[in-house]
Amino acid sequence: MFPTQKFGAKPGLGTELRKFGLAYCDLPTLIDNMATFLRVLTLNIDIRHKEPIPISSYIITFVTAGSYAYVWVASAIWFVLERCIATRDILRAIIMFSLCISSEIGNAKFFYIYYYRKIIRKLLNESLSFDATIVPGSRYAMNVLKTMRKAKIRAMIFWFTLMGNGLIYVGKPIITPGRHFMDDIFTIYGLEPIQKSPNYEFGYALVGASVWFLCYVPANVTAVLIVVAGYIEAQMLALTQELLHVWSDAEQYYKNLNFTVLKRGSFVDVNYKKRVLNEFVTMRLVDIIQKHARNVYLLQLLEDVFRGAIALEFLLLVLGLIAELLGGLENTFLEMPYAFVQVAMDCWTGQRVMDASAQFAAAVYACQWEMFDVANMKIVLLMLASAQKTMKLSAGGVTMLSFESLMAVVRSIYSAYTTLQSTLKMNVHMN
Repeated sequence: MFPTQKFGAKPGLGTELRKFGLAYCDLPTLIDNMATFLRVLTLNIDIRHKEPIPISSYIITFVTAGSYAYVWVASAIWFVLERCIATRDILRAIIMFSLCISSEIGNAKFFYIYYYRKIIRKLLNESLSFDATIVPGSRYAMNVLKTMRKAKIRAMIFWFTLMGNGLIYVGKPIITPGRHFMDDIFTIYGLEPIQKSPNYEFGYALVGASVWFLCYVPANVTAVLIVVAGYIEAQMLALTQELLHVWSDAEQYYKNLNFTVLKRGSFVDVNYKKRVLNEFVTMRLVDIIQKHARNVYLLQLLEDVFRGAIALEFLLLVLGLIAELLGGLENTFLEMPYAFVQVAMDCWTGQRVMDASAQFAAAVYACQWEMFDVANMKIVLLMLASAQKTMKLSAGGVTMLSFESLMAVVRSIYSAYTTLQSTLKMNVHMN
């Protein structure tokens, strides 16, 4: 159902393009997809890629990152200090603040993944080694691929949502009647008046390049989180199915073995069945325990890379969305989805891992352990103690990534917004 591609082969252009689609959901291809996109940002996360990063990638990164720094850092600070404060234009200052804060959300992840790139490479290499132990075509392999397909869909939805948001932001002045900038409320340092040529064209190019950087970076860095966490989720769900089928698989194994023995004309002892069944169960339980331990290890590596970035992301989201609400939705309706969808996707990814972990724990209860011998019952008891420790991703170790955490953040934002709004209205009324 889901074809795979051997890394290192030299397929045609059509196959090269198709590997980014849903027909290719295996882990090696997904990692290759992510590595291809991130190499544009001069970051190599896949040790299988031995070729040097092209000079064009360094040029693209330098130009777009430089444009971002000039527009959303240097010019933004100048605009707030020289224009908004001097004229006491609080609304413009708030909108500019919201734009700058929201733009930092994706960059935090890029900084962390670049700083921890060695751990990322180790994480992906460990995942590939783990994936190589799976028997192709087995029930376990097919269950992993089915869940990985869903993870790839999530990554693609997120990628197109973020890049589409940037495209709409840059394209809005083109479809709007008259000459407009992306945001008419601010101007770029050294390009006044911004509405006249060639200042307008140069400023448009600067903002366009910076927006590409601001969307491309989080779209691809977050894809790493989605895919690796999705692979751990896929493994846990596949292990859940193996647990639920462990006794029926043992009985099927005995039937096949017994048929072979009888065909040869040998005598089958009545106590033989129990011994064969439990030996098979022991072998399967040990394999499940080892796979579960490797998944816990992979999740810890993923947590080490992203926990700080996600904590900073939550903080920036709170500040950015409060400022965007205060600035008015009519002025910030394109910035809000950009900020909110990033944190929402992180929480969705974390929730999926937690749900898979909970299903695995429930499967330990439902694996027909009452049919096992005492030794296997003890193994199940040890598995239960381990499975009850929920696998999770966190924001700086403070809160788990889940729908509950997302709703708590939303409630906090709305509470802070209403308080600040009433305070601003009171100050305006008193003045």
